[in-house]
This record gives sequence, C-alpha cells and structure tokens, in this order.
Amino acid sequence: MKRAGRCLVLSGLLLVAACEKGERVAADNAASQPAAAQAGPPTTGDWLINHSLSDPEQLNPLTSNDGTASEILGYIFESLLTRDPRTLELRPLIAESRPAISQDKLIYTFKIRRDVHFQDGRPLTGEDVLFSVKAIKCPLVNAPFLRVYYNSVVDAQLLDKYTIRFVTKEPYFLNESQLGGITILPRHYYDPENLLKDAAVRDLLRDPSQLPENVKNFAANFNENYSRNPMGSGPYKFLGWRTGQDLDLVRDVNYWGKGKVGIDQVYLDRVKYRIINNQDAALVTLKSGGLDLIDRLTPVQHMRGTGSERFNRQFQKLLYFTPFYSYIGWNNNHPIFKDKRVRQALSYLTNRRQILKTVLFGLGELVDGPIYFFRPEYDKSLHSYPYDPKKAMDLLAQAGWKDTDGDGILDKVIDGKTIPFRFEFKSPSGASTGKSVVLVLQDELKRHGITATIREIDWTIFLDDVKNHKFDAVVMAWGMPASEPDEYQVWHSSQAANRGSNHISYKNGRVDKILEDYRREFDAKKRVELYREFQKILNQEQPYTFLFASKFVSVVHRRFRGVEIYPAGLKPQDWWVPPSAQRYASKVMAP
Repeated sequence: MKRAGRCLVLSGLLLVAACEKGERVAADNAASQPAAAQAGPPTTGDWLINHSLSDPEQLNPLTSNDGTASEILGYIFESLLTRDPRTLELRPLIAESRPAISQDKLIYTFKIRRDVHFQDGRPLTGEDVLFSVKAIKCPLVNAPFLRVYYNSVVDAQLLDKYTIRFVTKEPYFLNESQLGGITILPRHYYDPENLLKDAAVRDLLRDPSQLPENVKNFAANFNENYSRNPMGSGPYKFLGWRTGQDLDLVRDVNYWGKGKVGIDQVYLDRVKYRIINNQDAALVTLKSGGLDLIDRLTPVQHMRGTGSERFNRQFQKLLYFTPFYSYIGWNNNHPIFKDKRVRQALSYLTNRRQILKTVLFGLGELVDGPIYFFRPEYDKSLHSYPYDPKKAMDLLAQAGWKDTDGDGILDKVIDGKTIPFRFEFKSPSGASTGKSVVLVLQDELKRHGITATIREIDWTIFLDDVKNHKFDAVVMAWGMPASEPDEYQVWHSSQAANRGSNHISYKNGRVDKILEDYRREFDAKKRVELYREFQKILNQEQPYTFLFASKFVSVVHRRFRGVEIYPAGLKPQDWWVPPSAQRYASKVMAP
C-alpha cells in the first residue's frame, strides 16, 4: 500500500499516483501493454538503474512528502494491509487478516503476523505498530499532511504482543484503509531511548506546549536525525545516498516474506536511482547504457527522440494515465491574488488547450477540478475555463486593475499604495515541461499588461519555500493514493498552517464543512453529491488554475520481464531478468 496521503511531485509534470481504473484508462493502458510480460519462471539477479530528476526531499518515513521519497520508501517499509495492484482491493500484509470492525465503525482490531522481522533481524510486534501511530499522532512530528488522515484516532491499545486495537471518535469511511496503511517503524531504531513509552495516544492530543519533555525530545530527535538513513521491514534495504549523484537500495536476502505464500516476491538484486536533473541528459544516458528506466519522457522526447528502430530494439515505451493533476497555484494570501476575479481572469488567460497541444503534444486531458478525471466523483459538468482574453480583461477591470500611468503594466491601489501587476513564478530546476507551461503563460500575460518572472531553484529548496508559503505562484502537481479521494489534506483551511498541504492558503467555510461531512459519509452516492458541490465552489473561486491529467510515457530496457501497467502505473518490484540477459553481477547484502 502506498503511504497515506497525497504527495507533491516535481512538475516537469513528473507525477506519481494510484487510483481505480476507469474504462478509458483501461483502454489506453491495454493498448500499450508490453508483449510477453511474463516469460518463464522469475529468477533473482541483476540491477535496475532508474532515473530521478532530483534528490528526494529527505527519507524520513513520516515527515517526507515528495513523490521521489514516497517511491523509494515504498521499497523499504511495509504496512498492516496492502492493495492488490490490479484490483486495488485491500489484503493483509503485516496483519494476519483484515481487521475486526465494531458495528458502530469506531473500533478496529488487527492481529499481527508472528513471523515478521525488520531488516536488522529484530522481530516486528505490536509495540512497533503502537509506536508508529504514536509518532504520527505526535503534534511535534513534522507530518501535518499525514496526521490529517488519523484525526479520528483517539486511542490505540495493545491487547497482547501481537494484537492492537484502534479507537476512533467518529466514523471515517477510509479508516480501514488508513489504519491498515500506517507505515510500520521499528521502535528500537527510531526511538532507541523509548521516549514515547509512557505517552498514550490520547495523551498526544493535548496542546503541544503541554506535552512532557520526553515527548518533545523524541520529536526533536525524530525530525532531525532520520532523514537519510531509513530502516524498515520491506524487501529492500537502504544502502547509500550521494547527494546529486545516486541513491542505492539492495535486496534483503533475509527478507521475512521470502518464499511465503501471499507475499509479493522481489527479484532484482539492486535498485539504483541515478540523479540527473536534466531530462535531455537523462535520455542520452539511457541510450548509452547508463539507465534502464525513465518513468517519464518529455513529450518532445517521445515524439522526436525515441522512434528509431535501434531504440525500439533495446527499449519498450509504455503510455498510460495515472491519477494526478497538474495546476498553477496562486498564493491566496498575496495582495494580487486575494480577489477571485483576478484568479478567474488568469485562468481565462491560460490557453490550456493550446498548451496541451503544443507543449504536451496532446498527451493528456484538460481537467477542471482536483478529483481524478476518470473517477465517478469527478464532475464533468464543471465550467471549463476557455482561453478568453476579453473576459479576462473585463474581470480585471471590475477588480480595479488598469494601466493608470501608461507604462503598459496594469496597476491598482492596494492599502494606499499603487501596486503594479507583477509577480514571480517559482519553479524547480530541471522541470522542463513545467517551465515550458510557465513560459507560454508569461508571454500571454505580458501582452495583457501583466509581468511574470520565473525563478528556478533546487527542488528541496523549492519544496521548503512552498510549504512555508514563500511564493507568489507555482506550477506543480498532486499525486493521489489508490483509494477514493479525500481532499481534506489539500483544501481544508486548517491545513494552511504548520507546513500543511494547503500551500496556497485557501479558506472557505462551506468547503471545510463539506470535507468534514464527506469523511463521515459511508454512502458512496452521497459522497459523490458532496464532492460535486465542493468542485463547483472551487470552479467558481479558482484558487488553482487546473491544467491537465497527462499521460506518462515510460521507457524500459527490454531485458526486464514482468513489466505490467497497473492502475497505479508501473511496479518495478515485480520485475526480473532472465539469467542469460542479466547485465550486472549478482551481489546482495546480508545483515
């Protein structure tokens, strides 16, 4: 199961996500399924060298929230439940079975397998599960984007060494999925002094300033000292990370699930992420043998750089949708963007259809809301903002923006000062497609009296600025988990504080109420109705200019078998290489 919550992803429009497969997705994905995905029995050996456009933000399993980190941590950590990659149905992993759920849907009891151990050989028990939920619930741990999925949890108790009971204060229709998806951390590793031992989950719900010193000390240590050294119970161990160069994972030959029925097996001895922050350089490296996988070609690379007969003999290209959307985020606290008429006008000035055609070469769908385009909750009746400069200028005039001094730039008196319509896009370096979107829009805005500059910065610095609301506008994307949508993390007003995921500081009382009611609603049809209203409000207020759900175009070396497109995209953990085709010596790490 993917880690709970949404992940910010690098908008070169490089996105990772998972969701239920719709009819159109199924058709698109089936059309590009590789031939002979399975050929003979899987065998161990060989490496997969994967491309990463940037270093992960960090590798703390609870406090990281970018797409690269989420993908890497998925090799290292496990949860009580997982999902079938094809059907997305919940199934047990660390738990013996799905939980016993009380009739009022407030109590969830999990029994834990007795044969699981961490990568250092220490057994995994209920103590580790209890510690993991305490760490999430601790308000001093830097995980606000994750904690929102456990708001209803008010207590957790060990009934015995291998049985844990979660108590919630109110029903939440995703509780089984979210509780089953808790990343299980080894207590002895992440809290070696056992500082949380005497803190019950209910004790962690108090004002952070009132928490005891041992809890404060735990949080400080956890936040500061586990960003580059993850350790879990999963099939791959963390081996090393050279910033700006590469990151290595190695198959754990003593993995607890090795050879066990019902547990997914892994075969590749090593998974390496090679960090190349230029997409053209990455493609050159792939062609010269230095990479095996690029999970997202740029549209130009797909159309013009990967069509030769020689390339197709060596590599297979896979085209597929995954659940995500890209967007322009307007900082709603910025003096220019507080007025919804301004945000509406900017959407009318964004020629999305032309950008989709010329920048993405048509590889995608326009979207008008934050729900995956192919899910039933997505409202296809939403107003789709067309390119309409006249409408935009009318709205800006209504909002008081005019060129009063004849310098060609719109201006307005705000708080007693004449402010020119000038702002900055921040962009992560290397995100070529995202930058192209900004450049197209920059030129359009200039013709209509608006000056937009672009500043490119390193991904980790960029992400820190976004979390701290230190931007005017950004082009980014959200990847979504493999379950029904829950938009609380991104859109509830409470998440605009404490580095939460409401980075643009959007606040609307009715939206808050809808998001809260939705979580307590177990009737799927009623949830759809609630989210239709939610989307209509966002559509009117345009806190984002919603852009595209675009297609991935992945390229994989043909020696790999087991390559299959799932609703969540590719799953390299399933891949293997026949002995005769293996390129790298088989070396794995024993403890």
